[in-house]
Amino acid sequence: MGIMEATEAELGPSDKEEVDPELLQLPDPPRGERRSTLVVLALAAIASAAMAFSLTRDAAYALRAPSAIDLGDLTATPSSAFVSNSFVQGHGRLGGAGQIRYERPFESDSYRIAPVAGSTNVWVELRVPAGAESNRFVPKTEFSGRLVRFAQAGLRHRGLRSAIEERTGQRVPADAYLLVDGQAPSDARAFAMLWMMFVGFAMWNIATIARLVRKVK
Repeated sequence: MGIMEATEAELGPSDKEEVDPELLQLPDPPRGERRSTLVVLALAAIASAAMAFSLTRDAAYALRAPSAIDLGDLTATPSSAFVSNSFVQGHGRLGGAGQIRYERPFESDSYRIAPVAGSTNVWVELRVPAGAESNRFVPKTEFSGRLVRFAQAGLRHRGLRSAIEERTGQRVPADAYLLVDGQAPSDARAFAMLWMMFVGFAMWNIATIARLVRKVK
């Protein structure tokens, strides 16, 4: 008793308040559930970061100037004038060889893609309104939209290059450009919003993991 009384006498009021008997009686948190939570948060952070990375170029295109760079005749334009992920305009006749038509889920419009006549390094994707598709369809010769390399075209055009080669037998150079007609920087704002959402979600998961693993003093 003397030792206990001496110890309590030596403790200050603030030190006694720091020890809560009710908290000491609480059971330790289950380690298995905590570990599972950390794993789920880590996977969510990785997936969000991967999605944000895949949308980086699309989000960057939304920040481009609203005025298009005039490339003139796409057949005669030197390769040095092409800048990937830029907003451009130009003219040219599309070649018949290598042209394919395709559709996308949940969209009534169809699409056609063809190389610029006399060039295998520049391809143009045209959006054909529903009902306008027919054997007599004549593609336009004036284009304005996003110019990007096939390898950097994003999720909507993933696998398009290989599909062209399989269906037409025509080789598409690895450094070939795709001009997505009608896609202005303002049309990519939705991708910018998605990019910010995934970045925010990844940061939130990382911050939550840091709070969970941090030792409580």
